[in-house]
Amino acid sequence: MKRRRFVLLASALALLPLPALAEIEPPDKLIERLSTGILERIRADKELQAGDARKLDQLVDSTVMPHVDFRRMTALSVGRHWRSATPPQQQQLMTEFRALLMRTYSGALSSVADQKVRMRPLRAGPQDTDVIVRSEVLQPRGEPIQLDYRMMKTPDGWKIYDVNVLGVWLVENYRTQFAQEVSAGGIDGLLRALADKNRQPPAKKS
Repeated sequence: MKRRRFVLLASALALLPLPALAEIEPPDKLIERLSTGILERIRADKELQAGDARKLDQLVDSTVMPHVDFRRMTALSVGRHWRSATPPQQQQLMTEFRALLMRTYSGALSSVADQKVRMRPLRAGPQDTDVIVRSEVLQPRGEPIQLDYRMMKTPDGWKIYDVNVLGVWLVENYRTQFAQEVSAGGIDGLLRALADKNRQPPAKKS
């Protein structure tokens, strides 16, 4: 009898909503929230508007980076050479690649002024776990800037693993560059090149 009551109780609990697991934010809503939030933060902060590198890094680190799958993005960017890298080399590659993304994203944000984000319709079904989220950055003058994201659904929510700016996917672009570095100096050569690039001072806002 006790066992039967336990089974019934467990079955009932299994049917209860579990917010932490069930209520995963849709990928397009996540990108819209992040993008809008970042633009609002910049518009409200004069130091961010002036291109303060430290504050921009903090903004990117706290808002964007938690939603990026660095291992997948780094592995795709390194390509077939990823499998030949040792675990310590893979870890170092992820660390340097994360720093590179930080610099890239922070540098892009340093030129933000009165832009707005417009989301395009998400062409995906509820069962899809790998999607492309499309958006446009609207500028006061000039044509909209295409900005798309490849995203994968994980137990921790949707994660970004590639970004398309004006028709160029970041991973594909890096894969070509990284392959040249590996051909010239192996994985260690690629690590040195990434470290050297990350040590360069960020470009100042003009």
